[in-house]
Amino acid sequence: MSLSVVVELVLSVLLVLTLGYCALLERRLSLLRKGQDALKETIAGLNTAIANAGVSMRMLKAAAAGASEQLEEKIARGRGLADELAMLAASGERIAERIERGGTKNGSPLSGALASRLDSLKPRLRSIR
Repeated sequence: MSLSVVVELVLSVLLVLTLGYCALLERRLSLLRKGQDALKETIAGLNTAIANAGVSMRMLKAAAAGASEQLEEKIARGRGLADELAMLAASGERIAERIERGGTKNGSPLSGALASRLDSLKPRLRSIR
């Protein structure tokens, strides 16, 4: 055997090994590509979910702002009525004290003025409930 035949045999063996390794790499690359496609689908799904979550958050913020405005209006109205009721209660106590002492104002009973004022406030009190 000559040196050239030995070199050719060694090169042939190396070429066969290279061919086998290339086939192995091809299989691994195809699996990697399949995984990459699945990853792309997952990322697309996540992007859609994030977009939907953003829309939901904006809708939730708008709903919360509307509810906040309504609540502030009701609180302001309730505070006004509470102040008015406190004033009426104080006035009623003063009138009751005067009635107990037998006092009147301008010749008419003070309890009549209080009763008419309370009657005018009844519809507003019902609207709070």
